Amino acid sequence: MQSLWMIAASFLFACMGVCVKLSAETHSAVEITFYRSFISLLLMFALVRLRGVSLKTPHWRWQITRGLVGFTALFSYFYAITLLPLATAVTLNYTSAIFLALYLALSGLRLRGGMLGALGIGLVGVALLLKPTFHADQLAGGLVGLFSGVMAGMAYFSVRQLGARGESETRTVFYFSLVATVCAAVWLAFGEIHPVDGRSGLLLLGVASFATAAQLAMTRAFSRGKTLMSAALAYSTVIFSSLFGMLIWGEVLGAAAWAAIGLIVLSGIAATHFSRASPVEQD
Repeated sequence: MQSLWMIAASFLFACMGVCVKLSAETHSAVEITFYRSFISLLLMFALVRLRGVSLKTPHWRWQITRGLVGFTALFSYFYAITLLPLATAVTLNYTSAIFLALYLALSGLRLRGGMLGALGIGLVGVALLLKPTFHADQLAGGLVGLFSGVMAGMAYFSVRQLGARGESETRTVFYFSLVATVCAAVWLAFGEIHPVDGRSGLLLLGVASFATAAQLAMTRAFSRGKTLMSAALAYSTVIFSSLFGMLIWGEVLGAAAWAAIGLIVLSGIAATHFSRASPVEQD
């Protein structure tokens, strides 16, 4: 049953990607980031009130840092979706597991041979996936997608550090939404804001709603299921995104791209396995 929660989360994340790509026809990536963050902020504030969670935190520097890094990762991801085939953008963002392992190593976690192998496989996959962008005028999009993975890995590392310091997950998500909303609002104050009509309003609402529902399903899968199994099933987002890309935009990935995606997925699963803190956590 917990595996089904992870598959549901992956499907919902793919639906969010579709809404982002469709919203990009009328709105910029930073506008989409703002609406996604603002709606999430309202939902999280209601949840904080409902659960009676205090918003006071002694770790506000970490919360602000996590918010800034998370905003950068989110904006980069949305921007990459507007430039690349949906499955490619999703895969590059999912390199976050690889970079999280690197950050953990830099923080003092000893890298085992299996981890080094996983990182090597991941880097080969990234190189193969980025190679076609040199010939399709998508190099900028590929680098932005990879950068979103770098920043997402850093965001997950910050969340891990906050959790180790006893911070509530609800409080952390609230502050992330708050910081991301403020950053996007400041950016929009000096940029162009496009009007929201019925169609774009539904799409923007879809971005936030699918993202929130996916987060809840993913949290349940990781909290009640096997960590490694959930991490592996999370990559089904790539499959759902590929199907949506083919059905809606006629995007077709070649054999080399699928081979690269397979290497990145394998690397991410292995990195998740080898980066766990203690043997007790192993499934």
